[in-house]
Amino acid sequence: MKLCFSTIGCPDWTLRDIVATAKDLGYEGIEIRSIRGEVDATKMREFTIDIDKTIQLLERTGIKIAMLSTNCALANHNDETAVERAKAYIDLASRLGVKFIRVMSTDRPYFDGGDLALCTKRYKQIVEYARGTGVTPLMETNGLFLDSKELADFIDGIGDGAGVLWDTHHPYRYHDEPIAETVKNLGSRIKYVHLKDSMVEKGKVAYKMMGYGDIPLDEIISTLKDVGYDGYYTFEWVKLWNKDLVEDGGVVFAHYANYMRRF
Repeated sequence: MKLCFSTIGCPDWTLRDIVATAKDLGYEGIEIRSIRGEVDATKMREFTIDIDKTIQLLERTGIKIAMLSTNCALANHNDETAVERAKAYIDLASRLGVKFIRVMSTDRPYFDGGDLALCTKRYKQIVEYARGTGVTPLMETNGLFLDSKELADFIDGIGDGAGVLWDTHHPYRYHDEPIAETVKNLGSRIKYVHLKDSMVEKGKVAYKMMGYGDIPLDEIISTLKDVGYDGYYTFEWVKLWNKDLVEDGGVVFAHYANYMRRF
């Protein structure tokens, strides 16, 4: 089982802090979403001016960048530069040897509108650009695609080079979709997995450390194992966006690693 954490859980850390923590806690990978407040990896010093130093750091420690996670919302008309930004991420991922970038239909975990035709057009352009680079742009299960059957049909309509990032939280929490149904519908299209836990408190989603919410985590992991998934299990502690999460990244990343080793 390959463990990974997203850097949204440690928004104030340096890359060296991130890599050192991953190494110390036995993680195989990290997902880059933000570093010290910057959320565009193509603008981060670590991947521009200091990119050679970053490559050396990763090679020396053996920590992999599992994914570069964009904020490109392909179904949103007001995200006018989504395709150009995604292409820049593909270029960076190819330079770094990173296999995946994340794109979204919308920038909401739940359904909040969006233009499916526009999303289809843009995702096709991004997938075509990525061909031959070694990078696969993955569409996340959020926004327009909480229904896994609709996402499966969408991916099949794109063809080779497309794939799914299954954020296990969103279809279950916001669409009441059973885990078995999600995995049955998406199957081998699942290339990457996000894990997080939560409960609904006073009508709102409250994120919890792993095992302290009511997301069926055991079922998620056993079902993925049954279908032969061998990719990363990436923990998202959404501290960058949610100021209610006061626990430090070091605490929650250590807890996640210990929790996941039960499996």
